[in-house]
Amino acid sequence: MSKRIFISFAKEDQIYRDGIVKQARDERSPFVFTDMSVKQPWDSAWKTNCRTKIRGCDGMIAMVSSNTLTADGALWEIKCAQDERIPVLGIHIFKNSKVSLPGLRIVEWNWTNIANFINSL
Repeated sequence: MSKRIFISFAKEDQIYRDGIVKQARDERSPFVFTDMSVKQPWDSAWKTNCRTKIRGCDGMIAMVSSNTLTADGALWEIKCAQDERIPVLGIHIFKNSKVSLPGLRIVEWNWTNIANFINSL
């Protein structure tokens, strides 16, 4: 059964969000998930809509780069998932740029790490 995964990302990193979704569709991929990320910004009630969407997910993958540090929306999404007790896994977008966020486990982006997280949900 496919897990519902919310993907949080800074808008500057959308290409990487697209990459992980494409990676999940690869026949060699050891993981499968349904992408529940927000693809279009919402109106002023986006936090309410986003919280509802996050609550409906089995887990969240946070795509982490230096852009994340100033991405108010992505930071709010991560905190929201943590507040709602939705499991969150941070994925470093770049191997040579390891950004840390308080309270968030961040691992290298590879099939094994993502599959282990999804299979644990």
